[in-house]
Amino acid sequence: MVSMRALECLVAIVEQGSLTKAAAVLHMSQPALSHQIAAFERELGTPVIERLPRGIRPTAAGLAAAAEARIALAAAERAVIAGKRVAAGAGGRIRIASAETMTAWILVPVLRSWRRRFPGVELDLREYTSADQMLEVLLAGGADIAVGPRPTRTDEHTELLGREEIVVVASPEHRFAGMDAVPLAELSAEPLVHYDQANGNALWVDRFAAQRGVVLPQPTLRTGSPRTAAQLAAAGMGVAIVPFSALTPRPGGTIRSFDPVELRDVVVVVAAPHDDLLRQFVGDLKRRGLPDSRVSHLSQPGPPSGPARASGRARASGRARATVVAGDAYPVAAHAGHAP
Repeated sequence: MVSMRALECLVAIVEQGSLTKAAAVLHMSQPALSHQIAAFERELGTPVIERLPRGIRPTAAGLAAAAEARIALAAAERAVIAGKRVAAGAGGRIRIASAETMTAWILVPVLRSWRRRFPGVELDLREYTSADQMLEVLLAGGADIAVGPRPTRTDEHTELLGREEIVVVASPEHRFAGMDAVPLAELSAEPLVHYDQANGNALWVDRFAAQRGVVLPQPTLRTGSPRTAAQLAAAGMGVAIVPFSALTPRPGGTIRSFDPVELRDVVVVVAAPHDDLLRQFVGDLKRRGLPDSRVSHLSQPGPPSGPARASGRARASGRARATVVAGDAYPVAAHAGHAP
């Protein structure tokens, strides 16, 4: 295979009409230049220059090769320029796989900032309901980064963005509204809003209960979306175990921490950690960090009444609680497939 340096040598010789001048233009010795041309001629199987008593003259093969060499060198220069533009954020494409609850919660502010700062960068977003499925897509070359809970296992480069709380959601009138925090065992006698098996939260919840020796009841409803689970629970259809990121929009109901508090990692998995464009995007995600991610971050309601009167005791005990009155949230929305 002919090297780019050999192409540069041939073009310089044709344009300068002299080995000496061509060597000077290329800042190389004349023997080194002759070596490059000899290698080129061996590759072609024919001379590209004819040495005359007074100088050189390109052969027909040399002229034809020089014409194509100019095109190749120009393309190589454009490739370098394009690479530099992408590294500087002036072009390129980032394919993002996101857990569906993470898009509005984490990504929207960063995506909005990038659209304003780097209009030449194409942002391709796809949503999923399983961290392991996102990892499969990334490993298959279908995504550049994946944002969501930590996959079951991966050897890929992973950056920790923070930890979000896993909470229990129930209706405003539910008995959990009078509790500071809810032991997982309390859910064993409650109607449960669970997840479709294709949703990664289904396996997570089952393992969460099994590792603590708690047998959860048979679900009354299953859904493909944690946000829908939170809304259904707030509407009195049962209780739901949801990640904090699923509380967007805020469900109108009772939101409680588990006792003890349960947290899980939120990570970004990067296919090419040394890619400057991806490093810059991930850096922005890390600098922003997670928004409110625990029950203690929720705003407290006004003067309590009825079942929520125990919230004052919660503040006194230092435990975080939140009861959101019905009507503050959007209507329950049914989400089909992997993304709303």
